[in-house]
Amino acid sequence: MPAVTVENPLTLPRVTAPADAVPRPVLAVTTAPSGFEGEGFPVRRAFAGINYRHLDPFIMMDQMGEVEYAPGEPKGTPWHPHRGFETVTYIIDGIFDHQDSQGGGGTITNGDTQWMTAGSGLLHIEAPPEQLVMSGGLFHGLQLWVNLPAKDKMMAPRYQDIRGGNVQLLTSPDGGALLRVIAGELDGHQGPGITHTPITMIHATLAPGAEITLPWREDFNGLAYVLAGRGAVGAERRPVHLGQTAVFGAGSSLTVRADEKQDSHTPDLEVVLLGGQPIREPMAHYGPFVMNTKDELMQAFEDFQKGRLGTIPAVHGMSEGGL
Repeated sequence: MPAVTVENPLTLPRVTAPADAVPRPVLAVTTAPSGFEGEGFPVRRAFAGINYRHLDPFIMMDQMGEVEYAPGEPKGTPWHPHRGFETVTYIIDGIFDHQDSQGGGGTITNGDTQWMTAGSGLLHIEAPPEQLVMSGGLFHGLQLWVNLPAKDKMMAPRYQDIRGGNVQLLTSPDGGALLRVIAGELDGHQGPGITHTPITMIHATLAPGAEITLPWREDFNGLAYVLAGRGAVGAERRPVHLGQTAVFGAGSSLTVRADEKQDSHTPDLEVVLLGGQPIREPMAHYGPFVMNTKDELMQAFEDFQKGRLGTIPAVHGMSEGGL
């Protein structure tokens, strides 16, 4: 799980919560069910079973892989529409091409993030490049859906391609953790992702036995999803492992600790930390559309069916079958 790393974390700025910070308790730990997306792409549904009041402004998150493909096996998604929210695709291992009906697109690979604000709507495809399909190889990533407030749902679509080398790298006081701030800020350190809904997104790697206690905005919610390894969350050290999400309660700091012993194939604890300012608006969600009312959902389907979200390009750089 390379993503972005450094040889000596102690060369990085160090972050810890102030002594008077109020620890966030752990309200729940849930286990993500496994399934398939698109044309048979393996995923874990990280937020399944969590009440939306604890997720807002996040809608869903899929851990894609980790999977080692044989030649000819890589899969992805066919062309599909989006409206009313943002998709955040973070590639930890492997490579992905993306393209939309407005002519946008690009390639993201180890440690890169593609931030797509669907806004008023477009058609989109995500697929591995032909060379990966031919050769096979390791693939691992995340896709996060972030809601947009009603005032921004019909804004013009846009992309941010965030290269791994641009993320803000931080560490804990003892250097036992590497923190990659992809979006938002942590203790005054700003990540490169520009968001309409205020959020923080961090990929943290903790060495065996390492612990982090981070300052966390009190007006944000708090979530921790384990990508790999074993550890504990909260001051109460609630156990967590691969595929589990911890939901934190109110407070101004959150704590994550890596177990002293990890599995042989997972040297460290890998965790994604998420916080966001709840939108607290009605939400109508069905398939690839996230709106405020049922009528808006019906309008989105009608606009899609009538080609108002765009049309699939007659010639494009990847097969319509997707990945």
